[in-house]
Amino acid sequence: MDMIRELHGTNVLICAEDGPPLAAERDANDVLGAAWAAEATMVAIPVARLDPAFFQLATRLAGEVAQKFVNYRVRLAVVGDISAQCAQSKALRDFVYESNQGQALWFVDDLSALEARLAA
Repeated sequence: MDMIRELHGTNVLICAEDGPPLAAERDANDVLGAAWAAEATMVAIPVARLDPAFFQLATRLAGEVAQKFVNYRVRLAVVGDISAQCAQSKALRDFVYESNQGQALWFVDDLSALEARLAA
């Protein structure tokens, strides 16, 4: 079950691992709708909810989803271990690195890491 938590002044919608998969850009609409309903300015989505295509940059899914969140001014955090996916793709490693330099999309290992980033 999704839950809302206030982490260092940011209302974060923490998505449940067993929710519907994010497999297409349109699936982001449901997540954004839940964020708006909860008045969340950030969504934390577990890696388990992301279709494997998300991590294959050639599919453009990651970019399209990230852009949709940017357009609606909701930050996105992908929560979980993606080291296996990064080991297979330099482009993905670069994307993760660049995303983590900004504010719109972060890749973090767990909710503790997200909380630490928000505290910084």
